[in-house]
Amino acid sequence: MTRISVTVDGARYTDEVEPRTLLVHYLRESLGKTGTVVGCDTSNCGACTVHLDGRSVKSCNVLAVQADGHEVTTIEGLAADGELHPVQQAFHDCHALQCGFCTPGMIMQAADLVAHTPDLTEEKIREGMEGNLCRCTGYHNIVRAVQQAAAQPVPVMEVQP
Repeated sequence: MTRISVTVDGARYTDEVEPRTLLVHYLRESLGKTGTVVGCDTSNCGACTVHLDGRSVKSCNVLAVQADGHEVTTIEGLAADGELHPVQQAFHDCHALQCGFCTPGMIMQAADLVAHTPDLTEEKIREGMEGNLCRCTGYHNIVRAVQQAAAQPVPVMEVQP
């Protein structure tokens, strides 16, 4: 077992984990952050996307021990003060989901894209979102939602308690 200390959604956790434990399993099974979805376990679908120190990562491709000393934001930690993050609101407004399985990962990837990519064109959005798969939609409303969010002031990606 290896001892890790990680800040998740503004709260500090110190736990003993098996060195081979994936971050997605640590988040879900140890911390109860079930909004982070296990999709494929191969980093192909992006359903497990979270932010590690403010940048999106596929948590099925990161070991929990690699997050030691770092900050993780999950879909549960994206909203602040009872208000949806602008990307969450845009996904709602644009009906950018169907079954909802991929939605947490899509939103986390989109939030990173909006926060760190200037002059988001449709092409840049499609390219930036290509590592996240949706099996229900044609992506049109997802692209619209990212465009809507990009047109608004987006808060700095700070971890909220």
